[in-house]
Amino acid sequence: MHSYRPWNQLAIPFPNRQTDWPSSMSTNASTAPHSGNIRIRQASDNDVEELTRLINAAFVVEQVVFDGDRVDDLGVRAFMSGGTFLIAEDSGGLDSRALVGCVYIETRDDRSYLGLLSVQPARQGAGIGRQLVTAAENLARESGSRVMDLRVISARGEELLPFYRRLGYEFVRTEPFPADLVTKAPSHYILMSKPLI
Repeated sequence: MHSYRPWNQLAIPFPNRQTDWPSSMSTNASTAPHSGNIRIRQASDNDVEELTRLINAAFVVEQVVFDGDRVDDLGVRAFMSGGTFLIAEDSGGLDSRALVGCVYIETRDDRSYLGLLSVQPARQGAGIGRQLVTAAENLARESGSRVMDLRVISARGEELLPFYRRLGYEFVRTEPFPADLVTKAPSHYILMSKPLI
């Protein structure tokens, strides 16, 4: 497993808020393939196991660079202690609360970090990731952030950079992986940012 944190443990906690987002964040993405009624809400401790499964399923494509799962339950709990997960649920299927996507947000001063954007592999391409990024940006703005940062691994750059560019993110720089992060193939981080105001 390659559990790495986007920033250190010094995160500014989010203000108290309702678990469910306002109805303006609930979306009916019926024009997208395989989508139903998507509802975005803040994750709770009860979601840890489902989040772990979802993230690992979405990040299996990174196994070209890393061995093993992306996170385990303890890793998800560690992220939750330093930031917030938003989760996308589809209430249109047989399961009344099918977890179909998530994103992690961590705030420090006037910047937020977006990471672990994950969409169930069978549901990718239906706009769920875009909805999660929008919700994450709104949450970051509410917490006082002026900029959203993210990073992708270079091995996935061809796929992910165009997606994030369409959402307004711009290339900032590259950075090497931490020395203690074991990889199977050469790769590095690509950092991107977007002004939120």
